Amino acid sequence: MVDITVPAAGESVTEADISVILLPTGSQVQEDDAILELETDKASMPLNAPCAGKVEVLVEEGDTVNVGDVIARIDPDAEGTAAPETKEEAPEPASEPVKEEPKAAPAPAAKESPKVAAPVDNSSAGTPSPAAAKLLSGAGIPSSQVHGSGKGGRITKADVIHAIQNPLARHLPPPPTPDLGFGASLPQPIEGEKETRKKMSRLRKVVAKRLVEAQHNAAMLTTFNEVDMSHVMNLRKKYKEQFKDTHGIGLGFMSFFIKASVEALKASPDINAYIDGDDIVYRNYFDVSVAVSTPKGLVVPVVRDCDKLSFSGVESSILDYALRGREGKISTDEMQGGGFTITNGGVFGSLLSTPILNPPQSAILGMHTIQERPVVVDGEIQIRPMMYLALSYDHRVVDGKEAVTFLVKIKECIEDPAKIMLEL
Repeated sequence: MVDITVPAAGESVTEADISVILLPTGSQVQEDDAILELETDKASMPLNAPCAGKVEVLVEEGDTVNVGDVIARIDPDAEGTAAPETKEEAPEPASEPVKEEPKAAPAPAAKESPKVAAPVDNSSAGTPSPAAAKLLSGAGIPSSQVHGSGKGGRITKADVIHAIQNPLARHLPPPPTPDLGFGASLPQPIEGEKETRKKMSRLRKVVAKRLVEAQHNAAMLTTFNEVDMSHVMNLRKKYKEQFKDTHGIGLGFMSFFIKASVEALKASPDINAYIDGDDIVYRNYFDVSVAVSTPKGLVVPVVRDCDKLSFSGVESSILDYALRGREGKISTDEMQGGGFTITNGGVFGSLLSTPILNPPQSAILGMHTIQERPVVVDGEIQIRPMMYLALSYDHRVVDGKEAVTFLVKIKECIEDPAKIMLEL
């Protein structure tokens, strides 16, 4: 028997909760299949099988376990039962309109019948591994649209990642832009009783505690400005195809704001500082935390040495965090040490907000939705795509002048992207 223990997830993490059991006792697992999910104070992470065989799960959902505890075993010489069908394999919503359409319009039913081929394609597609099924569900991609390269046509995690990064290969519209903001996915409507009680996850408890501490331990203030997105949008529209062909990755808005923030941090070093006892510590490096919304809640991984990264390097880091965030595979170390945070509520339609500090950092920049508004340009009223920016900061470290100077520098860099490229 091969014992599976709770791995160490950082120096300060000594225990974890069993959040989800993906494979019950007696199931047949393949190497690297996810057996269950652990949730620590810092993040969620899957526990994968080190080898193939029959699994025995020794814990239940909700149990608290310590680092080093044996929580599952695998018998490599035994053969277990097939894994249960995943939720993604249940009848897909696309099959329901097929049944209803003949009632609403019986005459064209014969012409529409070829559309029923979708379930056939789904049934002939390979079965996803548990890890792949979870990634498919998070990305909203039907398994019927992914080609399986594993044994017997089995869909692997690599197949799903390839499908996410190459939407045209699936003959589907590109997937939604990764959620880079301060909200989690919308909850499903509650059915049955008027109230439902659910134990707060470790991650949610830690987030709640840190947010309250931020408000109690800092003199927090928010300053606003707005930025004309015309030039960045035109630049992105002109070069996004060439950028993707050259670097193999899309060009988003976040890379512009991260590079603009680096220039603004250079001009306003107080923003990149923090209080340690009676001292103010000034960081001489530029590590930017990016708020990423995941099914489990908010995580804030760090894009390090942003001043040394190219635009493609920044975009690659963000995409990697977005994909691994959906799987709960962002490590504790990757969320520590940032000097400044950017959060994008605009992906959810937020027009304006006052973001809360990410301690021990002294400032956080809030991006918002792009909205066409009338503005005066050279004495004439024009319709421009505008975005409100909000900078929340610790007034103990940052003066109002520094905050305003920082936002104005961001505005200048976004409205004239050449300043970012030339570091002006």
